Amino acid sequence: MRLIQFINPYRKIKSTHSEGTNTRIAGAVAVCLLLLSAFPCNCESGISDPAPVQSGTANNVLLFIGDGMGFEQVKAAGMYASGESGTLSFESFPRDGSISTNDAEGRTTDSAAAATAMATGVKVRNGVIAMEIRGSGRPLETIMERYKAAGKRTGLVTTTFIAHATTAAFDAHTPRRDDYDNIVSDYLHKSRPDILFGGGKYISGDDARKAGYTVVVDRAGLMALNKKKETMVAGLFGEEHMPFVSDGPGPLPRLSEMTQVALQIMGDHPGGFILMVEGGRIDHACHANDISRAVSETLEFSNAVAEAIQWSKGRTDILILVTAAYETAAVRVLKNNGACVVPTVSCGSAGHTSLNVPVYAWGPNGDSISGTHENTHIFTVIRQASGRLLPAALP
Repeated sequence: MRLIQFINPYRKIKSTHSEGTNTRIAGAVAVCLLLLSAFPCNCESGISDPAPVQSGTANNVLLFIGDGMGFEQVKAAGMYASGESGTLSFESFPRDGSISTNDAEGRTTDSAAAATAMATGVKVRNGVIAMEIRGSGRPLETIMERYKAAGKRTGLVTTTFIAHATTAAFDAHTPRRDDYDNIVSDYLHKSRPDILFGGGKYISGDDARKAGYTVVVDRAGLMALNKKKETMVAGLFGEEHMPFVSDGPGPLPRLSEMTQVALQIMGDHPGGFILMVEGGRIDHACHANDISRAVSETLEFSNAVAEAIQWSKGRTDILILVTAAYETAAVRVLKNNGACVVPTVSCGSAGHTSLNVPVYAWGPNGDSISGTHENTHIFTVIRQASGRLLPAALP
């Protein structure tokens, strides 16, 4: 077991893969933001719920997946942001629970199997993208496909490359997660999500344009889009995964900015939408036992959720779910070192674990995530919240 205490979470590291209390927190946060102006996070002591818990139907769904983000990663990020745990944007949600993540064979999951379970409600073997394996080998209908068939908009946003396993499981079908040509072909010619934002590896801008997408390749292009007129947009940002937050985004957007623009484009559609947003590089940092990077990635993930909270204020027809595909590195927080200092932690692994992960909910049917559930329950929560807005099955 490795004991780690990082003092400066933004140093360059080569990556392998009561009123008084509130005043104290606010002061610490102000210092944090001054020291780390290159990393603009919403380091607040929680964010108020946009509205009370609703009963009814979710015409719009936002699913946030922090890849590799367990309970302890969330705790560590809160401690860094404000000096206390329990202070990230989604921790203010009125409902929370935990999710079990093993694959169909009872093994520690990978991204493909975990995302397929959430996207389809069916557990599969590791490495499989939305196909019934073990089982018949047939394609499994995803929640995105159900929304698209109902005339709703769909979108995928990630900090990994866009054809990576988590995003692929929501809008593609293949027995192999590394079958990138077929994944991209499914995106462009079959499932056709309205929003594709992430790293550009394996997907050609020319092919995306031919398929009817407006293509942008940097933050300037993304922000310059006419959000009222654009419908199909592919943001192909770089040639690999997107940079770690702590390394600086350069000309590329942050996860929170991609989320904001996706909501501006899809949010006014009267038919509704579903958007999946992945903080994919939390996992990569944890594989390297790089807790400083894991903290900064988790904070930016929290910022992305904060964008959804802001957009949702005053609405009664949106479900927001925040969870993780699995936990990476068996992280355990040992000591809170205060705001702006990464906590002392131990890492018991460099891989995925079978530890349960957190889930948080705000909106219709959100109370159904309380307790502990299998990861397939995410699909069920969304389907039930959507009610009769979705077809029972595709033809």
